[in-house]
Amino acid sequence: MENKKELRTWLNNMELSHPLVIAGPCSAETEDQVLDIAHKLKNTDATVLRAGIWKPRTRPGNFEGVGALGLKWLQRAKEETGMMITTEVASPTHVDLAQKHDVDIFWIGARTTVSPFIVQEIAEALRGTNKPVLIKNPVNPDLSLWLGAVERFYKADIPNLGVIHRGFSTYEKTRYRNNPEWQIPIDLQNRFPDLPLILDPSHIAGRRDIIFDLCQTALDLNYDGLMIETHNDPDNAWSDAAQQITPETLDQITIDLRIREEESDEVEFRNKLATLRTKIDVVDHKLLEILGKRMKISDEIGTLKRDNNVAILQTKRWNEILGKMILEGEEQSLSEEFVLRIYKAIHQESINHQKRIINQKQEKPV
Repeated sequence: MENKKELRTWLNNMELSHPLVIAGPCSAETEDQVLDIAHKLKNTDATVLRAGIWKPRTRPGNFEGVGALGLKWLQRAKEETGMMITTEVASPTHVDLAQKHDVDIFWIGARTTVSPFIVQEIAEALRGTNKPVLIKNPVNPDLSLWLGAVERFYKADIPNLGVIHRGFSTYEKTRYRNNPEWQIPIDLQNRFPDLPLILDPSHIAGRRDIIFDLCQTALDLNYDGLMIETHNDPDNAWSDAAQQITPETLDQITIDLRIREEESDEVEFRNKLATLRTKIDVVDHKLLEILGKRMKISDEIGTLKRDNNVAILQTKRWNEILGKMILEGEEQSLSEEFVLRIYKAIHQESINHQKRIINQKQEKPV
């Protein structure tokens, strides 16, 4: 698969004056709910109504969607509002039913993307379709797996593709439900700049109060659209209540978002500068997270040395680290001087951490 301008055709044909907005409930619950949300969204920037019909839940017993019945509700919402409709498909059976109910856009969920076997089955079921297919990133941070899923649809003669960034699962506690790992979609964007890239801030955030900030970051990184879970009564939603917003909130978000348009050379420069600075902010945040993790390991080493009465400084180990990092730095076009400065600072901070641990009074067993 190669990058080409035609990858953007389906999005360009919409002739939108703003980023694509896909909005609607996490789950279709009742016909009245779907229709009410659709009518509240039709006069906003939302072009596509989304709703989950089949919900892959982590554990059995939770609400798993209303099933094919919900497709009729989406179809009626489309007829009444003129909005396009989209839903997640996770099997050839889903594809067949969705096609029979005039679904305009299909999306592939994160749990499906992880399985090349299932992706291939769905790609064959959709072979040759001109309807857009949007592929969410897999739950684990694996760019190759994500791109592999895209390529399977591409090789099934499906020309209209896009990707959805919904964040990645992690065992570590962060402020996000799913860690955004911005560098992964940035790398994808660099390889396929014409493949439409859409943010799903709802699944990244897990809570509604940081939806706006995530959307703004996405636009600053030149994302092409947003998929935002929107409910007429979020607090009482049957699934993922905490991360859904009202149609009124969605409308205000789209008003408040800063959309950077190319109107002149000066504006173009500012847009590119803002994008690059946002990328630096993302990487800097990740750097601090990584350094924090490194120092936690230093604390563990300090405890081990204290318990075994071993000195803090291990000269041989330190020299090995320096030599290795200088060589790896050269591969990344980093000067030896820079690498030395950085690692000497890291080493000093590590010593400080271990010193603090060693100087703590060790509790004697009772």
